[in-house]
Amino acid sequence: MKLLDYTALLRQLPGYDLDPLAQDIPRLLEIGMNIKRYGDIPRWQRALDQLPEIEVQQKNINSDVVSVVAAAQPSAQQLVQLQQGLRGLMPWRKGPFQLFDCAIDTEWRSDYKWQRLQAALEPLRGKRVLDVGCGSGYHCWRMAGEEAALVLGVDPTPLFIFQYWALQKYMQNPSVWVLPARMEDLPRNLQGFDAVFSMGVLYHRRSPFDHLQELKEAMAAEAQLILETLVIEGDKGEVLVPEGRYAKMGNVWFIPSVPTLCGWLKKLKFSNIEVVDVSTTAVDEQRRTEWMQFHSLREFLDPDDPGKTVEGYPAPRRAIISARV
Repeated sequence: MKLLDYTALLRQLPGYDLDPLAQDIPRLLEIGMNIKRYGDIPRWQRALDQLPEIEVQQKNINSDVVSVVAAAQPSAQQLVQLQQGLRGLMPWRKGPFQLFDCAIDTEWRSDYKWQRLQAALEPLRGKRVLDVGCGSGYHCWRMAGEEAALVLGVDPTPLFIFQYWALQKYMQNPSVWVLPARMEDLPRNLQGFDAVFSMGVLYHRRSPFDHLQELKEAMAAEAQLILETLVIEGDKGEVLVPEGRYAKMGNVWFIPSVPTLCGWLKKLKFSNIEVVDVSTTAVDEQRRTEWMQFHSLREFLDPDDPGKTVEGYPAPRRAIISARV
């Protein structure tokens, strides 16, 4: 696959009854990868171009660490180029990954989340899957490992798009794609995905109902929604609206209780609503590493009371909900 080339995806989408999306991709790419808006794109492109050609013998997308194994031991120069190229795409948020001898220890142990949601995950074999807010695509690869026919991730951060293409250089998986877009940028009422994932997105939306409605409109008949988001302890109707930042994040708008979240889904006519998991995020799941050297969860919590954020709100607690249209 040619890097940063979506031609093959454009050819695939009509066969999956996603013609409106295929028609819209040129616009999404023009907006999402605009050099005038994102001045670091040339630097990320140079990092991507630096990655060496290494023959792949084995690809592992069914394990906690998504990895590739070389057919022959890469040369010292190739390993240096690999490290430099991948480090030029830091920070790496979602993973982990292992590219040959290079272990990318990402900020999030995204495999922990995958393990928690697997209990409710319906078979993905042969299905069309949408992963909203996918980052570099860790969960997309895990979905492909479940034999999904098409996995489309969307994320508005260009750096994550370059990270995806760095992985795709060696994965060469024609069923996995990541587009530079937000959910609200996609054509409405696609009704074209058999499984839709929204993980770590809802609390960033000013209108959670709009986001849930957009997800619903993307789903085909009998499709499954996996929704993962921040929650608080509390009864139906309780919602935290942070006055300023939450865990040092400035774009957190609504954090509902689990009963409130389920009520939102019922109001929008979702069915078969099931609470799969509720757990407090631990510092071994989200942490600073050599591949993500900025502040992480430990610095977001009150040093004297880890049950609270530095702003005094309840510490991050996350729920996974399964629902159907």
